[in-house]
Formats: sequence, structure tokens, C-alpha cells
Amino acid sequence: MSRCDDKRVTRNMLTDSGLGMPAQIPADDPETVRDFLARHQRVVVKPARGEQGHGVQVDLRTLDTVEAAITTAQRFCDDVIVEEMVEGEDLRIIVIGYQVIAAATRRPAEITGDGQQNIRTLIEKQSRRRQAATGGESCIPLDTETLRCIESVDYSLDSILPAGQRLRVRKTANLHTGGTIHDVTGQLHPHLRDVAEQAARALEIPVVGFDFMVPDLAGEQYAIIEANERPGLANHEPQPTAQRFVDLLFPHSRIEP
Repeated sequence: MSRCDDKRVTRNMLTDSGLGMPAQIPADDPETVRDFLARHQRVVVKPARGEQGHGVQVDLRTLDTVEAAITTAQRFCDDVIVEEMVEGEDLRIIVIGYQVIAAATRRPAEITGDGQQNIRTLIEKQSRRRQAATGGESCIPLDTETLRCIESVDYSLDSILPAGQRLRVRKTANLHTGGTIHDVTGQLHPHLRDVAEQAARALEIPVVGFDFMVPDLAGEQYAIIEANERPGLANHEPQPTAQRFVDLLFPHSRIEP
């Protein structure tokens, strides 16, 4: 599990196995960070160790925003990494017993304008809906990252969003910060299944959730963003994640389909 907990260790082990991951550097040298940003233009800053999206900021394009994001990430972990940003759909693949059991795309939190209420009110209402739907596990924080996303499209929390207009208020699709999840197990390309199972074997962890960025679910291109040693299995209904987990724990009681 520690191999998933530290994102630097995860990357070393998976890339050593020939699997694709974004370029990454530690955030401890300002000159190296500046050169990395100049080379990739758009980057992600995240704590080297952490979960639930805490301290992660995506699609940073200026040195000032990168440096500010590093400072924020250091509140959650002393070690921070800067990573190449990869475009595509945010895909979570669940592997249990070294077999892919479920796959789902995750979408960042968004609100829809009604032409009357301001963005702050719309976020608060959507956040309450997400909390009710997830038993309190998901909400949209009104933090600096949400504010950055809103300001990037020239709005503020007091702005009135036009009726019918959608606005993504987070860059990351983490469920704990208001994101939504959509089952795509049946659409997953066989190559992506193979990659996820190979990655689980490389880490020697039988229960794991991998975060992929993919341009097309039906295609072979991918980048593994990270591995999660404690994935939320209940989020993947109607796929039999809980059943397969129990089968892993008690193989002699397994009922074959």
C-alpha cells in the first residue's frame, strides 16, 4: 500500500515496468520548476502523499500560479511534485484480484445558471445535493481552487450565471470535491484493461484504483496519473466490486457466475 501512498514511488515502479505516466519533477528547486513549466506549458501541482484531491491544482500555466500552488500543497505534505498536464477524460479503473472489475469516468463539479442566483448560491445548492446523494462524502469547497476556476473565465462568486449556462467550478474530478462518476466498464478498450492489470501486478497490490487520462475510452492511448490503495468500491455500482472484494478475502466461498 505504501507504493501507492507515495506518488513518486508509484511512478518509479510503473515506469520501470514500461507503463506510461506523465513527466514529473520534485518541486524543491525553483529553477528546475521554471524550466519544466516552460517545456510543458501546462502543469499539475500535487502533494507527493495525499488523498481525496487535497492540495491538488490542475492546468497551471504561469510561474506565479505554480509557486502559489506549491505553497498550498505543502500544507498537506512537505514533499510536492510538479507534473506534466495530460488532456483527456478522467478514468478510474478498479482492479481486484489482479482483474479489472469496474471502470468509470469522473467529471469535475459544475453548476448550471438560472439567470437569477449568483455563483456562490448555485455552488452551495449543488454542494448540498452532492452531500445528500453521497451520504455526506461529497461537497464543493469554496476554497482558493474553486475561486481560481471561476476567475479563470472572468466570473466571481457574486456573478449571476446566465440561464442554462454550465460552469465547471473545479479542475479536478475528485468525488470528494463535488465530482460525479459514470460507469463505462462496458466501453473500456481491452488494452486499457491489460495496462491496469499489469500495473496492479507491478505494484503487487490486489485491490487498487488507477486514475488514467485517456483521449478516447475506445482507444489504446493513456497516461496513468496515480494509484489509489483504498479506492471507493461502492462508487462503482452496478459493477460487482463489493462481491469481488469479498471473493478475494474468502475465495473458498466464491460463487462462480
